Amino acid sequence: MSRNCHKAAYHGVFLNRLRVEYIYPQIIEEFGIQGGLVPEDVEQVLKTDHDIQAVLVVSPTYDGIVSDVEKIVEICHGCGIPLIVDEAHGAHFGFDPYFPKNANENGADIVTDTNMALAGVNKKELAKYGGEAHCFMAEEEVAKIAKERGVTRATVSMEKAAQIEKPVIFAIGNAPTALIELYEMIQSGSYRPAFIIGVPVGFVNVEAAKDLILKTDVPYIINRGRKGGSNVAAAICNALLYELRDEN
Repeated sequence: MSRNCHKAAYHGVFLNRLRVEYIYPQIIEEFGIQGGLVPEDVEQVLKTDHDIQAVLVVSPTYDGIVSDVEKIVEICHGCGIPLIVDEAHGAHFGFDPYFPKNANENGADIVTDTNMALAGVNKKELAKYGGEAHCFMAEEEVAKIAKERGVTRATVSMEKAAQIEKPVIFAIGNAPTALIELYEMIQSGSYRPAFIIGVPVGFVNVEAAKDLILKTDVPYIINRGRKGGSNVAAAICNALLYELRDEN
């Protein structure tokens, strides 16, 4: 875990009682700031500690320093473990060839809150970047757990999506409770999405749920007001994918 991670990461470590091996970033003495992680340092730690189950890095840092994420991905995947990238300060990545690659291009998965949105995502295009699309709303296990706990299926679906061991982009076009659950996980430090597309439609809790995500420092695309929908969520996903395709 990068030693300059967001405090939410440390909260997650504490709450889950995890054992952490810290990797210290470079120091840019000219400016007196921390730089990015050196891929060789990550590789060395993984070679000496075979119990490590995941690597967490911040790129870009709060000062805008970008690590060689592609190389670190190669190292982590070569060891059979996921790389989690906190890209909160890189929401603009992927919109212009001048910027580094974003989470999509490095193989992020997309989780939707409806089968309609799932059907609308261009999975063939997503697969080019190593990603998959998921929707857990219709699963029997999700419905059973939601009934037992007295919560919505969207809440349980978000909890299940948080167990995916790679960066996840959430495309929410229907259930405001999905956004509320993501917000609560972010605030507690138990989980941090790579990106949130929040465009649920309706009246109950819709505007309030969108406002919650606007308060976070996770990259997002949110439309204010009561409009939106599953088709809008899928269209935004595809627009991002096609933007990547055109740049490449």
